Amino acid sequence: MVGKIIKGIAGFYYVYVEDAGLYECKAKGAFRKEKIKPLVGDDVEIDVINQEDKTGNVTRILERRSELIRPAVANIDQALLIFATKSPDPNLNLLDRFLCMMEAEGLPITICFNKEDLGDDDFESQMRSTYEKAGYQVIFTSAKEGKGIEGVEEILKGKTTTVAGPSGVGKSTIINRLIGDQKMETGEISKIERGKHTTRHSELIYLGDDTYIMDTPGFSSLFVPGVEAGMLYTLFPEFIEPSTYCRFTGCAHIKEPDCGVKMAVEDGQIARSRYDNYLQIYSEMAAQKKF
Repeated sequence: MVGKIIKGIAGFYYVYVEDAGLYECKAKGAFRKEKIKPLVGDDVEIDVINQEDKTGNVTRILERRSELIRPAVANIDQALLIFATKSPDPNLNLLDRFLCMMEAEGLPITICFNKEDLGDDDFESQMRSTYEKAGYQVIFTSAKEGKGIEGVEEILKGKTTTVAGPSGVGKSTIINRLIGDQKMETGEISKIERGKHTTRHSELIYLGDDTYIMDTPGFSSLFVPGVEAGMLYTLFPEFIEPSTYCRFTGCAHIKEPDCGVKMAVEDGQIARSRYDNYLQIYSEMAAQKKF
């Protein structure tokens, strides 16, 4: 039987099998010998021990399509970043840091601005101009009014998506609207209630038709590990093509003359807010390297 690990707590792995339900499993000892640890998001084969109690053993981990380090999760296909149009006002510096982290992981990204009912046309136009130039899909929703949720469902369909964003933006409301009638039965949920105090664990939520979302608590450090300051520009997709016109190899796009990126900012090809946030993040990364 093949399913997906949706949560792991204290050595137990909760495997959701479509059309069969949730199984509480232990991992075979062979995984420890091979120093392989099952991850949330893994597609696995299980042997059922007791069908009535829905218990079993994880016997095989299928090949991973991808693997994130923090949080440790496998087979994520894309990211959905949720910010609000107002209340709270969007912190674009924080948004750009999230984008850098997702870019470093190689994930396709959709930006969702929730609370559309509180915004205005000028803000929507500005955000679309800023982030669509960078190659991102930008959508607007009002979870409170149910607007735009069908569009989100279409983006998520058939994929495993990590959802991230600051508190207060309506993430929970969006997720609850997405879950709707697809909630697993109360009995299945109660099986993993013992772990509800471990709210920092990653957990996948099944939406139907091989579609899962994960509210991502693990993106707490907003520095990008393993990326040198000099390569930060590669995490800003709209910087890459203009950088080929820089006079100097290894241009940092800060003080150098004849810099293609700075010229693109002046020409309006790159949003000034994106460039200013690049400068701040670059400065922090360069300072961190000195210590």
